[in-house]
Amino acid sequence: MRYPGQPPLVVAVVPAAGKGLRMGGPVPKQFLALGGEPLVVHSLRVLEASPVVGQIILAVPPSDLDYCLDDLIPRAGLKKITKVVAGGKERQDSVRHALEHVPEETEVVLVHDAVRPFLTESMVRDVIEAAYRVGGAIVALPMRDTVKRVGAQGYIEQTIDRRPLWLAQTPQAFHFDRLRAVHRKAHGEGVHATDDAFLFEWAGYPVMVVEGSGENIKITRPEDMVIGEAILSARQQGR
Repeated sequence: MRYPGQPPLVVAVVPAAGKGLRMGGPVPKQFLALGGEPLVVHSLRVLEASPVVGQIILAVPPSDLDYCLDDLIPRAGLKKITKVVAGGKERQDSVRHALEHVPEETEVVLVHDAVRPFLTESMVRDVIEAAYRVGGAIVALPMRDTVKRVGAQGYIEQTIDRRPLWLAQTPQAFHFDRLRAVHRKAHGEGVHATDDAFLFEWAGYPVMVVEGSGENIKITRPEDMVIGEAILSARQQGR
């Protein structure tokens, strides 16, 4: 229940339970060091500093629960993390697990991938504001390269009109009760998705797009760490 004059509660869910097999090492990519700090900490610091985010729930591999609770979070001085939960086999499972721990009075849930360390406060604010208006919103980039449809033999079959095509990013924000309901429904029906907006669309809810940034990269391969270090260095020098 929200009392008169009390701001609506926004909870950020950060799925950080992936194995990061494409990085080629034993350490999950969300815990690899970028600029001397684990990747996930960069995202968490932005959410921690955001005046519109009230709480953070982190989903991590079960084997890393103690590390996060006893080391990573205290060392980073993160105060908004109210729960650290065991993630699931897939990203969708981790988000669903975390949603079950979100307080009932929450109005909007923001979901952000742990391995996108360069989100900004303006992205967080803009996507939450859009979600309040229409129910769901995502940060995305318009497609700028020419897009080709290629057949099985390697020949171009068609050049696709890129104007309506956007590349989905996170953060993504949704009305909490709807997002939890669609996750439960998808789990019950065996529907799998690579992002939460897909499930929202599948349930028939509108999702708005907020233009993001080319710097808001997802760290998935070793070469992405090199790009990430360059972005981080440029930001530090620009301050």
